[in-house]
Amino acid sequence: MNDGKLVRVRNVMKTDFDMIDGKLTVEDALRTMKHVETKTLLVDKRHDDDEYGMVLLSDIAKQVLAKDRSPKRVNIYEIMAKPVVSVQPEMDIRYCARMFEQFGLSRAPVLEGGKVIGIISFTDMVLHGLAADINDDHC
Repeated sequence: MNDGKLVRVRNVMKTDFDMIDGKLTVEDALRTMKHVETKTLLVDKRHDDDEYGMVLLSDIAKQVLAKDRSPKRVNIYEIMAKPVVSVQPEMDIRYCARMFEQFGLSRAPVLEGGKVIGIISFTDMVLHGLAADINDDHC
């Protein structure tokens, strides 16, 4: 990637994600997940002046499963992170990776015009950005 080839977040982000209501219970949220391979649930804004939230499956494991709390009695808003750090779709993935490292992130929503259009993770950046560049060099 040092040859000046720019890979943008938009090119490697996942556009399939689950947006849920923060008032759902953990049980209901897991039941409504459409993308089984996901590790993240994005929590929708309640109104225009609100912010998006996010719950990782690891958050559910740590805050519900490990503490032996009932998923029927824990609401998503109790365990979500909010507000979340977001990225722009035109950001260079090298800067996105640096930002993740700086703030201890593993994934973030991608916002365009104030709306979530995707989600980006280290995995996406490495496997779809860096690895694609490496494979292009060997062709």
